Amino acid sequence: MVQLVGRREFLRRSSLAATTLGFPVPLFSAVRSGSALEKLNIASIGVHNQAASNLKGVSTENIVALADIDLDLLEGAGAKYPNARRYRDYRVMLEKEAENIDAVVVSTPDHSHAPAAAMALKLKKHVYCEKPLAHTVYEARRLAELAAREGLVTQMGTQIHAEENYRLVVELVQSGAIGEVREVHVWVGVDYSGRRLITGRQQPSHVDWDLWLGPSPFRPYCESLKEDGSTIVVHPFNWRWFWDYGTGSLGDFACHWMDLPHWALKLRHPSRIAAAGPPPLLESTSSGLVVTYEYPARESLPPVTLKWYDGGNKPGILAKLKDAKGEALDWKSGQLFVGAEGMILSNYTKHMLLPVEKFAGFKPPDPFIPRSIGHHQEWIQAIKTGGTTTCNFDYSGALSEAVLLGVVSYRSGQTLQWDAPSLSITNSAAAQQLIHKDYRKGWSL
Repeated sequence: MVQLVGRREFLRRSSLAATTLGFPVPLFSAVRSGSALEKLNIASIGVHNQAASNLKGVSTENIVALADIDLDLLEGAGAKYPNARRYRDYRVMLEKEAENIDAVVVSTPDHSHAPAAAMALKLKKHVYCEKPLAHTVYEARRLAELAAREGLVTQMGTQIHAEENYRLVVELVQSGAIGEVREVHVWVGVDYSGRRLITGRQQPSHVDWDLWLGPSPFRPYCESLKEDGSTIVVHPFNWRWFWDYGTGSLGDFACHWMDLPHWALKLRHPSRIAAAGPPPLLESTSSGLVVTYEYPARESLPPVTLKWYDGGNKPGILAKLKDAKGEALDWKSGQLFVGAEGMILSNYTKHMLLPVEKFAGFKPPDPFIPRSIGHHQEWIQAIKTGGTTTCNFDYSGALSEAVLLGVVSYRSGQTLQWDAPSLSITNSAAAQQLIHKDYRKGWSL
């Protein structure tokens, strides 16, 4: 018989059972004579755009607190979740609600991910955090360490990871359908470049700009100048074009697209990273990058070279590939696994084995990866059962580190020799300075 426990004791046990560094056995059954487990109390940091999607994803539970620096957005979310208490400053919310919440969803701009998530983890709250997990390599490592130390259930917002197509590709690669894989190409057709920050504009009364800046260097309220001479507000989305707040195309998309080869090939830490592209801009992120990641051998798996392309760049091999009708496979974004016995071309929703004629009539392996109940639901159920998640901070922290090392290589202009255990770039003291950053007073990790 399953012993019924109080709510706080139940959540304490599930917290102790979970770990981001392994696959724990739940301390107790999730079944209570057929009745559902009690709902979690969840707080959300951020309420708009992706934050709104994340709120919807966890809305099966009790949404008890909301924080956002934008009063208009906060009031709009409050209308959808009328029982949630509202705050402008997430630090105040976490302090005041510490005894009332079990878990926290972090959906802020990149520069605030780590301080917000770290505060929640230190308060022993389970955390779902948007990608990239952090703004710097050091932050990503620190969050993974905190989650492991506290025994908390975590998940990074790489929602595509939960979809069927990614599982099918991983099963093909890991079953040996295309033989040994030593080369992967990943490209996205996005462009985050050429913007400038314009100050001297009137700060909207509904925006708390100082809170929005958070740990980043202070600057007066500003907007973004586009190439056509028009301006557009930085908050709530156009921060992605600026290094102080975002990490460009890599930060926005690489955690989604590089996730698949990381998963399929069991990649973690590259040993060498070399980025090429247009001359870096001081404020604005850049597009048109090509980043080469070299991963060492892992257990019985060989070394792998992964190449990332954005801003219209694509792998040259793509031009040679044809579908069954002989037409070019010039996909705007995708992944290409190059194996000893063939190739797999994939994107979010589809994949194909190449060359087509070789794999005519090919029978895929029987499924061996459990199908997802939903990316947000994985996190919720893991909290309730003392389980783990597929994109916990151990896995997603290493993925985010790799992504952000591409940013470091590009901004420093250096090919990096990376020693992951010590978080050290062994060949460039200048590049090492970009592994982390200083925070403004009042903000900490």
